[in-house]
Amino acid sequence: MRLIARVAQMYHGEGKRQAEIAEHLRMSQATVSRMLKRAEQEDIVRTTVIPPPGTFTELEAAVRERFGVGEVIVVDCTEDREGAIMARIGEGAAHFLEATLQPDEIIGVSSWSQTVLRMVDNIHPSKTTRAKYVVQTLGGMGDPSVQTHATQLTTRLARLTGAEPRLLPVQGVAASPEAKAVMLADPFVRETMDLFGAITLAIIGIGAVEPSELLARSGNIFSRAELSALTDAGAVGDMSLRFFDLRGQPVRTPLDGRVIGMPLDELARVPRVMALAGGAAKTLAIMGALRTGAIDVLVTDRFTAARLAG
Repeated sequence: MRLIARVAQMYHGEGKRQAEIAEHLRMSQATVSRMLKRAEQEDIVRTTVIPPPGTFTELEAAVRERFGVGEVIVVDCTEDREGAIMARIGEGAAHFLEATLQPDEIIGVSSWSQTVLRMVDNIHPSKTTRAKYVVQTLGGMGDPSVQTHATQLTTRLARLTGAEPRLLPVQGVAASPEAKAVMLADPFVRETMDLFGAITLAIIGIGAVEPSELLARSGNIFSRAELSALTDAGAVGDMSLRFFDLRGQPVRTPLDGRVIGMPLDELARVPRVMALAGGAAKTLAIMGALRTGAIDVLVTDRFTAARLAG
């Protein structure tokens, strides 16, 4: 045991490499490796992780365990206010995307999300890893005064990740199912939508039933009566205008037939889905979204995480 402790001291305390320890003590490197493992088993060496200030590992673990989501990133925020929250979530999501982007990634992006827009504002151009495509997953046409947001979000993200943009040049909400059918017949629209099944990373916002300012100004929303009908049907939120209830079950109404974008079941098949959302008004929507089983990574703020952890 004394020798095991000595090996552990040399490795962890003195910073010597295993090969140096083996040469000094005249033993094989395999023996040194076994002794280091034994040192942990015998509690001679204990590993302590000390989270740096501004990180919230306990909150992240609580949300992961409650909702069964793979990864939760909780960002620091000084006030529980929508503008401040979106800015910090955008920063955190940008850093995570830069660190985890895979070569030839096919990125799907919900382009009417203000929080996703904040993420794009914070991304640095990738110097090594290049994505293949950035695919718009919800119709990007809308009111000309905000149209540039949706188009620029997709094209900027493509440029920053070295990818080719694939736009969805139609409204997010068609006037009728018949109008939607006409739009889907367009070969450019079909070409983009055919890529939905190849997306490897989807980046989405989570919306409450009440639309965000950007979405409301775009014109890609339902009428007040239609939104009330969704609430009456149990809807608490949406991902790309696909609505769900607090249990994470889809809320299907005839309105679904007018949305041009990725359905929830198709989103759930994407290998990695990163959702960006925070704020008191979206807490129930985030709970429902996490229970859909579609989300792999949630980026949120510390105030919302505390509400989610319950």
